[in-house]
Amino acid sequence: MVKLNKIYTRTGDDGTTGLVDGSRTAKHGLRIEAIGAVDEANSAIGLAATGVDGAPHDALVRIQNDLFDCGADLATPGADFTPSEMVLRIVAPQVAWLEAAIDAATARLEPLTSFILPGGSEAAARTHVARAAVRRAERAVTALAGAEPVNPQALAYLNRLSDYLFVLARELNDGGRADVTWIPGANR
Repeated sequence: MVKLNKIYTRTGDDGTTGLVDGSRTAKHGLRIEAIGAVDEANSAIGLAATGVDGAPHDALVRIQNDLFDCGADLATPGADFTPSEMVLRIVAPQVAWLEAAIDAATARLEPLTSFILPGGSEAAARTHVARAAVRRAERAVTALAGAEPVNPQALAYLNRLSDYLFVLARELNDGGRADVTWIPGANR
């Protein structure tokens, strides 16, 4: 359990922040950009969760916990991606859970006949905003991975998560029946 007795420490006043291994890095660096993008995605998912009940809500809260794990993973530099009691890493079963959820949702949906616009119901629109935030986080993490080692499971998780949020948004649009379809060139 994490215990925070004091919220501010003043240690970041010089433009750096601490990582899990005790090292400090610039707040504008690629690693912190990636961690921040994951945090933004988590916040967007939290907003999406406020508009749904039952299994979709529970799934989104589960994902929020996974994204905290992902943030901890990214805050632990190095090339050893083995999890331990002291080191949180995204692991293959977390990715597999998303894949199973995507497959189950896809089986319940109306087939796609067009690209869809990110809208429909308010719950679906919020989920699409979360999906876009996750895709931004994925871009930030892949940028980091171009410069430093990143857990491949964290990358896979974010990639699957945007897919999961896409199918969840469709489910929230009456199983895809209330999706708003794109009409190419409609306003020329």
